[in-house]
Amino acid sequence: MLCFLSRTVLHGRTSIKIQAFKTNPSLPFSTTSKQQSFTVSYLIKTCGLSPESALSASKHVSFETPNQPDSVIAFFKSHGFSKPQIANIVGKLPRLLSSKVEKTLLPKIAFFKSKGISSSDLTKLFAKTPKTFGISLEKKIIPLFNFLSNLFQSDEDALGVLILWPRFLQYNFDSCILPNANVLRQNGVPELNIVKGFRRIPNLISVAPIVFKENVEKVKKMGFNPDKFDFVLAVFVLGTMSKSTWDRKFDVYKKCGWSEEEILEAFRRNPTVMSRSEYKIKAVMDFLVNVMGFQASTVAKLPHVLGVSMEKRIVPRGLFVKDLMSMGLLEKKLGPWMLGITEEMFLKRFVYSYEEEKAPELLKLYNEKLKLAAGGKLKTDRL
Repeated sequence: MLCFLSRTVLHGRTSIKIQAFKTNPSLPFSTTSKQQSFTVSYLIKTCGLSPESALSASKHVSFETPNQPDSVIAFFKSHGFSKPQIANIVGKLPRLLSSKVEKTLLPKIAFFKSKGISSSDLTKLFAKTPKTFGISLEKKIIPLFNFLSNLFQSDEDALGVLILWPRFLQYNFDSCILPNANVLRQNGVPELNIVKGFRRIPNLISVAPIVFKENVEKVKKMGFNPDKFDFVLAVFVLGTMSKSTWDRKFDVYKKCGWSEEEILEAFRRNPTVMSRSEYKIKAVMDFLVNVMGFQASTVAKLPHVLGVSMEKRIVPRGLFVKDLMSMGLLEKKLGPWMLGITEEMFLKRFVYSYEEEKAPELLKLYNEKLKLAAGGKLKTDRL
């Protein structure tokens, strides 16, 4: 039997009435408790969720019998979703277990299949962003897909972008994607570069239209040519960071020996120079200036070097070239350019160009440098 307790507490001039319910421990669990217990058990045993994830998911979905969720699980399995993928989908969007398969799930699967998506790519797309199941097919998915298909002149290419960046489906087409694309067009960006931007960096125009327009104006004032793809890339880079982040990175480059003009010129040459982490900037500049002996201004003229892997290129190549110089095999000091060439070109120039007897020894030495760098705790970031 439930008993009702009531007491009044004076708090200043306000009388607050506190009410509490006390449950008789001899009574069985309530229907709600039983329902939640069944739901948690089902999420663990049938869906593959961990106890912690199941308990969290049970706050968003609840059922007394397995009939409804079983139909959803069967649907996923029939369309090739693996157990880990199902667990991921249910864990991120548990309310899908209460969805009507024919009305909510099937139409979206059928749409993408009608556009030629493979079964493996289909499951990857939805497993990465389960929220796609909750997005309106008519109002969001179809308009966005048609926009991409018309832009690329190909359903296959449109699918390629969505598979690469499935979160794209969550952006608002009418109030974000289309307005931003039009801003690029209005500022003289060729359609070819807009298409290239969508292919390489699909989240390019996911920025709020007001901010996106401001970034386009900033890029124009910096002297970027709208006819060049670097214009689009610069707009993207600005859209990934706040002004405070930009200022911090600007200060890092200044502390590393670059002048303000050199920083801006480096950004104009290669916009991704400002997308590198502060750690990466410091690590690369420290190695190139203090270990390799390069002038900071020399590095500023080759900003693409900041995007090169520390472990795979900068450290092993730098140390190897220093060894070549100490062995008398290089007559003059090299510049940072040797960090940007391909592996094939580097080996041809600095290993295989020597006599056959020495090449195997040099190759062994270079591989030792690669292992040494790979074994360190160096961090890199890539755009």
